[in-house]
Amino acid sequence: MCGIIGVVGSSDTLATLLQGLQRLEYRGYDSAGVALVRPGQTWRARTAVGTESVAALRAECASAPSGFRSGIGHTRWATHGAPEAVNAHPLLDCSGNIAIIHNGIIENHAELQEQLEAKGHVFTSVTDSEVLAHLIEDSRIQGLELMEAVRASLLVVRGAFAIAAMDANEPDVIVAARRISPLVVGTAPGVTYLASDVPAILDRATAFYAVNDDEIVRLRPEGFRAIDLEGSPVRLHQLSIDWDLETAEKGGYDDFMTKEINEQPDALRSTLMDRRHKDGTITFDELRIGDDELRDVKRVVLVAAGTSHNAAQVAKYALERWARISVEVDISSEYRYRDPIVEIGTLVIGVSQSGETIDTIMATREAQYRGAHVIAVSNIVDSSLAREADAVIYTRAGLEVSVASTKAFVAQVAALELLALRLAQLRSTLSPSDIDALFLGLNAVGSQVATVLERRDRFEAVAHELKGARDFFFIGRHVGFPTALEGALKLKELSYLHAEGYPAGELKHGPLALIEPGVVVVAVATDPAMHEKILSNLAEVKARGATVVAVATDDDESIAAVADYVLRVPATEQMFTPMVDIVPLQIFAYAMARILGRNVDRPRNLAKTVTVE
Repeated sequence: MCGIIGVVGSSDTLATLLQGLQRLEYRGYDSAGVALVRPGQTWRARTAVGTESVAALRAECASAPSGFRSGIGHTRWATHGAPEAVNAHPLLDCSGNIAIIHNGIIENHAELQEQLEAKGHVFTSVTDSEVLAHLIEDSRIQGLELMEAVRASLLVVRGAFAIAAMDANEPDVIVAARRISPLVVGTAPGVTYLASDVPAILDRATAFYAVNDDEIVRLRPEGFRAIDLEGSPVRLHQLSIDWDLETAEKGGYDDFMTKEINEQPDALRSTLMDRRHKDGTITFDELRIGDDELRDVKRVVLVAAGTSHNAAQVAKYALERWARISVEVDISSEYRYRDPIVEIGTLVIGVSQSGETIDTIMATREAQYRGAHVIAVSNIVDSSLAREADAVIYTRAGLEVSVASTKAFVAQVAALELLALRLAQLRSTLSPSDIDALFLGLNAVGSQVATVLERRDRFEAVAHELKGARDFFFIGRHVGFPTALEGALKLKELSYLHAEGYPAGELKHGPLALIEPGVVVVAVATDPAMHEKILSNLAEVKARGATVVAVATDDDESIAAVADYVLRVPATEQMFTPMVDIVPLQIFAYAMARILGRNVDRPRNLAKTVTVE
C-alpha cells in the first residue's frame, strides 16, 4: 500500500525521487522520505505531516547536498507504528550506511527483532520494517555483497513485501525484491529505475519489467539482473504499457476525481470495444479458458473488496438471470478463512481495479489451490492478479489515480455483464435476439452516462441544500441495492460523513429505528419492477421525518410525492441501471466533500491499492 521509487545512475536523482513520490501519493501519504547514497555517505530526509507529507519533504530537501546519482524514496500508509517521522522510511541500519524502504508486513518481525537486539542491534522506530535493515546489516558484516545479503535476509522473514535496499559501501546498486506487493523495474540508457507502480517512472523509463514473487533484482546504471530466492537466475517479464504521461496527470481538472468521473463514458466504450465477432459471438482476447469448460461451469464465485465487491454484487444478478447459473459473492478477505467448498465446475472470478489487492490475490490463489478455474477482472495490464489467473478480462478504464474509485466501478460492471452474456451464449439460456438487444443496450450506456454528466450542476445543488446533514442511509432493491452500497461508500470515503447502505426491504428489520428528522435517506428508485415497493419504503421514512433524495428516471412523475429532491437519470435496462445511477451519487458525494473542505483525491486513512492483509 506504500509507494516505492528508486533510481541508479541519474544526474537528477533527487528530482526523480520527489516527482515519483508525488505521483505515488495515492498509495499512501502518512509520511514520506528519501535516501541518497554515494561512496561512504547515505543522506536521508523524512517528513510526516499527513496528506502534505510529500510537499513537506520537497521543502526539507531544498538543502540536500548535490552529487548523488542513486537514491530511494517512499511514501507510507502506516500499518506498524504511528504515522510519525521516526517511523517514516527510508529506515537505516546501525551504521547509517544501509537504507531500506518496504511495502507490506513482516509477520515475524517481533521474534527477529528480539534476536537482532540480542546481537547488539539498536532499533530507532517501532515499525516491523526496520528488521530488514538490521538483517541486511548482519549479512553484510559477514562479508556478503548487497544482493546476497538481501537474499539471506528474505529467507528468514515471513509476510508480504516489496523492498528496496542501498548501501553507501556499494553505492551504485539498488537491490529490490517482492513477495505479493507489486514492484516494477524500468530502464533507460545509463539509468535504471524502480517503482511500486508504473506512473512513478512513466516518462523516464523506456522499458518496464515486472518483478514476480520471491524474485530479487539488482539495479545498476547499465541495467539489472534478477535471481530467485534460491539464487538461480531468472528473467523478468516485460510489461506492455500503453499509457502516456498525460493519462497520469489531471488533464486540466481541479482534481483526479473530477477527471475520472468525466472519463466514465470513454471507460465504458473502451471496455466494450471489439468484444463481438461478426457472427455475434462475444469474445475476450484474454480469455484462456476453453468454451467447453465455460459451458460446463456449475457455480460462479466472485471475490472482491470495496468498490469491486459492489460491482461483483451487480454481476451476480446478471449472471443468474442471463446465464442461469448459481452465483456467490464473497468478501476477498473472508474467502480463504471459511474453508470454502470448491467443487468440479466451480469458476472463481477475482475483481480488482489494480490487480494488486492482496486479499483478492490470496483468495484466488486459494481457489486455484482447491482446483477452481480463475478469471481476473483487472484494469491494469500484467497485474499480479492478471498474471496468476487462468484468464483475464481487462476493463480498459485507463489509469485511475483518485483513491475513491469511480470509472473502474462502471467498467467492472460492464465487463462482468459482458461475461454474463458470453456464458448465456454458451449455455443457450438466452436467445440470439435477446443477446443482440442486450449487447446493443450495454453499448448505449456510455451515451446515457454522458447525459447524466451534463446534469452535474443539479446534483451539486442538492449537496449544497443538504450540507448540514450528518447521517445518510442509502437504500435500493435488486441491482439498486449494490448501487446504494456504492453510493454510501463514496460518501463516507470522500466526506467522512456517516453513510450506510441497505436493501430497502431491510428498513423494517432494524434501520428504521434510526430514522428521525435530520436524517437523509437516499433511494435508488429507477427500477420499474421494484418501483411500488421503493415508494412504500420512502413513505415509511418520510413519515418519520427523514429528508428523502431519490435517483429516478426522467419519466417518473410519481416520485415527487415522496422525495424532497430528485436526481434525474435516463431510463435504461434494469441490469444496466447501476452504471447510470451511480454517477449522480458520485457527484453528490464529491460535492459534499468539497463543501466540507475534504481532499477528494486522498481521503484520510485510505490508500488506492491495498497490498497488506
